[in-house]
Amino acid sequence: MSKPKNRAEELLDELIKGKTAEELIGQEGLLKQLTKSLVERAMQGEDDASPWI
Repeated sequence: MSKPKNRAEELLDELIKGKTAEELIGQEGLLKQLTKSLVERAMQGEDDASPWI
């Protein structure tokens, strides 16, 4: 019996479905786009939590 997928795994499956390796990990691929968005959001969160601002 397989473990049920969590929401993040389901979303990832949707994002990568039908994509080529180039579309996923290429110069302007999904990995780069997601990494950029994640870093920007993390930095935004740090700015929001800073007591010096």
